[in-house]
Amino acid sequence: MINLPALQAAIREQGCDGWLLYDFRGSNILARRVLGFPFDQVGSRRWMYFVPAAGAPRKLVHRIEPGALAHLPGEHMVYLRWQEFEAGVQTLVAGCRRVAMEYAPRNSNPYVSRVDAGTVELVRSFGVEVVSSGDLVQQFEALWDAAQWQMHLEAGRHTDSAFARAWEFIAQQIHARGETSEDAVQLVILEHFSEHGLTTYHPPIVAVNAHSSDPHYETGSTPIRPGDLVLIDLWAKLDQPRAVYSDLTRMGFVGDTVPNGYRKIFHIVATARDAAIDCVRQAFANDRPLHGWEVDDAARRVIEAAGYGPHFVHRTGHSIGQETHGNGANMDNLETHEDRRVLRGSCFSIEPGIYLPEFGMRSEVNVFVDWNGQVHVTAGAVQTEVVPILRTTTATATTTARPH
Repeated sequence: MINLPALQAAIREQGCDGWLLYDFRGSNILARRVLGFPFDQVGSRRWMYFVPAAGAPRKLVHRIEPGALAHLPGEHMVYLRWQEFEAGVQTLVAGCRRVAMEYAPRNSNPYVSRVDAGTVELVRSFGVEVVSSGDLVQQFEALWDAAQWQMHLEAGRHTDSAFARAWEFIAQQIHARGETSEDAVQLVILEHFSEHGLTTYHPPIVAVNAHSSDPHYETGSTPIRPGDLVLIDLWAKLDQPRAVYSDLTRMGFVGDTVPNGYRKIFHIVATARDAAIDCVRQAFANDRPLHGWEVDDAARRVIEAAGYGPHFVHRTGHSIGQETHGNGANMDNLETHEDRRVLRGSCFSIEPGIYLPEFGMRSEVNVFVDWNGQVHVTAGAVQTEVVPILRTTTATATTTARPH
């Protein structure tokens, strides 16, 4: 059930007359999450739900599916013909000057833009200004509660320990056989997830040498041998309703001593990561509004100053929720200009990288801003050096603990 008073207070705070939520065949996951739809309840006809800044909500549903919004408060109108649908939309927004929808001007934020252009045109045709619901979506879909925070911490313990298991497996296979493979390590990680009650939408990335220079590499069967650099990017959540993800990336080297060239690039990446974390900490310590683009800039400045700006080819981080890539603010001023605020109760990754033709380096942590504004770097540790896999099979010698 939606919290109508809180929803309407947020709408007024955004300076809107209402929030117009729309879906067709599950096309608007944001609206469905905000309104509390069951995961498997997807209708076949268009519906609209209008929450005014004050007063009772109103529904518009098709005659075939009159109960589509039955779980929500408010009066409902039923349409059959397309002309009745358009007239119904006009009735919903009558008297409004400004309404929020899942829309972003010029598609500046495709994560928010879930309403098609034609539907936006229809609403505008009634003399209504349509603005983005991005921050409203964050507030009512992307923020965690205490139970989700605890589920994230538990998932983080197991994603953290998956690295130690992977490094140990590589070391054992090298000593026994002289090599292993990317997909063999991937399978070990997936077994670890299964043993600890975790699920994931996609297998982890295990990338050796030049493969690590592809941020979205699809793991293959390439051998892993002494002298190789290994990137592992893994993500998982508890196999429970409403569970949220932990998403981490770490680097290892198959040898006793990490070459200076690898160490140099990793240190630049780690410095950029820490600069982004500090940006978040300082903003909340000073109770200053913070936007996602600012966090991206903080990391990107470090890498650009070191001369590797063209090799940092993705945003600094993404929202984390019930999907690995959640629906809150991203840490981005590259792919989009993320002007949504970083809110209390939100979690996101910070994962700068440098991708050279021969190899890539990335360090990924998760940051959660709690309801008091305290900033937590989760999963227990932050990598400070590339792991020398044959010297140690755990990350304990190469990580620094961060308080929860």
